[in-house]
Amino acid sequence: MISNPVNIACIDDMYKKHSNWLSIYIQRRLGCPETTADLVQDTYLRMLAKTTLPSMRDSRRYLTHIAKGLVIDLYRKRNVEAAYLELIANDPIALSASAESQLLMIEALTEIDNLLQRLPEKVRQALLMRQLENMSYKQIAKQLNVSVSSVEKYIARALQSCLMVNLEMLF
Repeated sequence: MISNPVNIACIDDMYKKHSNWLSIYIQRRLGCPETTADLVQDTYLRMLAKTTLPSMRDSRRYLTHIAKGLVIDLYRKRNVEAAYLELIANDPIALSASAESQLLMIEALTEIDNLLQRLPEKVRQALLMRQLENMSYKQIAKQLNVSVSSVEKYIARALQSCLMVNLEMLF
């Protein structure tokens, strides 16, 4: 599917050929023209960041794949934002946080959510049981029906993923 090295002219051709179709595709899922325009642009920006491009006959499928991921990310971010706003609406101390602090918190929570979604199921479950429920490795092992050694590996893998995301954010 992906074969052509990234070429600005190739992306320009794809944009001319598919941007209207992609806009309609995203608009049907979101219903917001402004957000649709942003996601169409983000789709092509992601294509620019790739080292290779699909052939022209596979370009719609590739664009669809990228756009679906962006729409899913947007819905996740909205869910995180809604949950955070609900939390601060019920917490008078949190209401005193500045709008900038609230935005930074929403961005951080969205990054955490993205990280957790990329982890394998048992790794994610083990990390959440350890961090949120303060369960011991033995308790987690019993709950997940795995060995304590597996839980240790799951937690190590999850923490390593968290560290890698933090390093990526620094650079």
